[in-house]
Amino acid sequence: MKQHKIWVDADACPNPIKEMLFRAAERKSLPVVLVANQTIRIPPSAFISQVRVGSGFDVADQYIVDHVAATDLVITADIPLASAVIEKGALALNPRGELYTADNIRQKLTMRDFMDELRSSGIQTGGPSALSAADKQAFANSLDKWLIRV
Repeated sequence: MKQHKIWVDADACPNPIKEMLFRAAERKSLPVVLVANQTIRIPPSAFISQVRVGSGFDVADQYIVDHVAATDLVITADIPLASAVIEKGALALNPRGELYTADNIRQKLTMRDFMDELRSSGIQTGGPSALSAADKQAFANSLDKWLIRV
């Protein structure tokens, strides 16, 4: 049986979330791979690694899609990446603790595209709010649920 792995879309992943993932990797002896187009600081560990990809639009996302297995979990706020991961049978978890599923990803893609259209027409939509304590707790809870299942 293939070992489970956690892939992290690391360029935009908040540091508190990475810290939780580092602790989970050590606690569960579970591989965590951070993928980014820059060097990411990681603690020395047999379970934590990083892949530095070239710069360019969606290069890190494509690397994750090319290497993810159906038993894996991907940490990302990138909805198109989450959709591609779900198509491969894996799971995707937002850094705010929301699990992307086959049931909700289409709606999320539609909303993302709508917001992109608004921004491209000059309407200021604002960015995401700062990661709150509730967001961190929601992520920790969702991660723990996945860890218990595997």
